[in-house]
Amino acid sequence: MRRTKPQTAALLASPDDVEAQFYEALQQADLDKLMAVWSDDDDIACVHPGGPRVLGHAAIRASFEAIFANGAVAVRPEGVRRVLSLGCAVHHVNERITIASNEGSRSAWALATNVYVKTAQGWRLVAHHSSPGSEPVEAMPGEAPSTLH
Repeated sequence: MRRTKPQTAALLASPDDVEAQFYEALQQADLDKLMAVWSDDDDIACVHPGGPRVLGHAAIRASFEAIFANGAVAVRPEGVRRVLSLGCAVHHVNERITIASNEGSRSAWALATNVYVKTAQGWRLVAHHSSPGSEPVEAMPGEAPSTLH
């Protein structure tokens, strides 16, 4: 089943566009902008670090609303690895989360997998799964993005 939602998203011509808007929305605590990147499909899924699987628009919106109640999330994607096919893309991301503490700013890490599908409205997010992580190690020599044909 598909849902109708307000289109506050910019033209999302690529998975990278969707990912950029997703992380910008987190950094701005902009719930409408964040939800605009998700597919209209009711089977969308989100897993926050250490949390349960959250399914569907209403539940995902409520989960991010609860997160934003504490303010914006200072998270930046790094070391993005991409697998791309004609209608689907998977991004493996190191998420650097800046945390303010009494000792100053510190970085925490999460590992995320973002899955995008190409729709009539452009690329949209169908799954975001983020788990606690550790500081990433340098990429191996010769690593390159993957593309499926």
